[in-house]
Amino acid sequence: MTDLLLATTNRGKQRELGRLLADLPARVVTPQELGLDLEIAEPYDTYAENAAAKADAYARASGLPTLADDSGLEVAALDWGPGVQTNRFGGPDVDDPVIHLLARIPDAEDRRARMVCWLALAVPGRSPGDVPTIELFSGVVEGSVTRERRGDGGFGFDPIFLLPSGETTAELPEAEKDRISHRGRAVAAARPRLLELLDGP
Repeated sequence: MTDLLLATTNRGKQRELGRLLADLPARVVTPQELGLDLEIAEPYDTYAENAAAKADAYARASGLPTLADDSGLEVAALDWGPGVQTNRFGGPDVDDPVIHLLARIPDAEDRRARMVCWLALAVPGRSPGDVPTIELFSGVVEGSVTRERRGDGGFGFDPIFLLPSGETTAELPEAEKDRISHRGRAVAAARPRLLELLDGP
């Protein structure tokens, strides 16, 4: 069975991607399991470029097919930010990015928002030193931002991301969230290619 490396040390992403990829003909592994400790800069202005940089670095280090995620929350009242800066929103001194974000838009009437995910799949070359090939997939879910936290599930901004159904993604059962989330949709887009790759010789 082929190993598929997740290019993230974020435990929430690892759990979610692990569920989404559980039915693939592969053993999904993490950097911690392989003893990989890489510091990957994310200097780019697009999710796709940041995801590609992470996938490329981990594929080179491991020699394994590698899947990297870059994702973010985009809020109309913040000029569709923080976007690619979501992971660093507010800077290192902010203890709770959710509270920080809500404080920035306390009375905003336009609370439209969307969750965006880009996945980069890096496939190592046949020979050592070959440059990995990168393939990109994306998923988006539209919604809005609540005025307070709701729900105990998920991670990150899930407790304040309100779906058109009236529930936050933190209030959904895991299987339902995985089906409709930005990350779930990106994995669904990548699935045919992943199956082709992992079923191959």
